Amino acid sequence: MNNLYLVGFMATGKSVVGRHLSTKLGWQFCDLDELIEKKEKRKIAQIFSESNEEYFREIEKRELFEISQQKNFVVACGGGIVLNPDNVRDMKATGVVICLSTKPEVILRRSLGLTHRPLLNVDQPERKIKELLKLRAPFYAEADYSIDTSDLSINQVVEKILDYVKSKD
Repeated sequence: MNNLYLVGFMATGKSVVGRHLSTKLGWQFCDLDELIEKKEKRKIAQIFSESNEEYFREIEKRELFEISQQKNFVVACGGGIVLNPDNVRDMKATGVVICLSTKPEVILRRSLGLTHRPLLNVDQPERKIKELLKLRAPFYAEADYSIDTSDLSINQVVEKILDYVKSKD
């Protein structure tokens, strides 16, 4: 195993869990969305509105591939990264894919008032969450391991991931 990839819907805890997990493992951490924002010199919402989602997904694919060539990275991926089979193939070929999931009402609560979530800037965000979760469910199901973070602390999620990784050694 070269890397750990955290996938799942927005607001499931990928970034915060990833940071804690990388510290525990002594690995480097990469938040793919933050990396893209830094390289593009604009926020994800801005990329979506000024360019489009397709443009963002191409950048995301390229950056994931570059990171996947490294070792000992915990990578927090954007929620839609699993929609591209090439991304899933690259992650599985170079590491373990962990899917973090959360109940729709928890996602909504965690996302309320956050304008940097372009896919939730709609009139009925809870309906949009459920719609996107249903659409992405088969893609998230391809992960090597899944954890529902709805009722768990960050440390509990990290420990579950570490236990899983140890069981694979």
